[in-house]
Amino acid sequence: MRILFVCTGNTCRSPMAEGLLRQMAEQEQMQLDVRSAGVAAAEGIQISYHAEGVLRDHHIKDQITSSPIRMDTVEWADLILTLTEGHKRQVLQHFPNGAGKTYTLKEYVEDDIQVLQDIAELDSLLASKALQNSLGQSLTPSEGERMIELRQRIPVYDISDPYGGSREEYDRTAAEIRTALDKLMDKLKNGRGM
Repeated sequence: MRILFVCTGNTCRSPMAEGLLRQMAEQEQMQLDVRSAGVAAAEGIQISYHAEGVLRDHHIKDQITSSPIRMDTVEWADLILTLTEGHKRQVLQHFPNGAGKTYTLKEYVEDDIQVLQDIAELDSLLASKALQNSLGQSLTPSEGERMIELRQRIPVYDISDPYGGSREEYDRTAAEIRTALDKLMDKLKNGRGM
């Protein structure tokens, strides 16, 4: 399976997720090809000092540099995991072929059935809204109200952004990522992924 993590500049969160998941897969002898990219990344920028320190503390020596998300990367990936809802929206807006395989990391590992049903309904309403907009039409008032209701019920799936913060903030973000990656590994090991 080919997994792509996406954040903003590809220097903090997504490289930490990439390095940590690659290490976890190796430890479990699981065949995963893992990369990361950013929705506003420049090519070849060194990851942040603190992100590198977090990876080094986990005995990860990967040489990760930033990469902007591109069409070929989206096509390469079997699964695209973003670090925030905003990143997910940007990926789907610029790369509609990513629909059906793009989720936030925390959303993808969610196991509450009601929440998953709410997400599926909201995604369907959002797709319908985009189609209606392209046709110069709009959703019905009840559909608009339903979208608001669903958005209020669905948990926030954003991973905190440590950019410009202290090492302690990077450690907290890495722990947040690691918790989600533990759930991801369980899901993949049990054959519930993609």
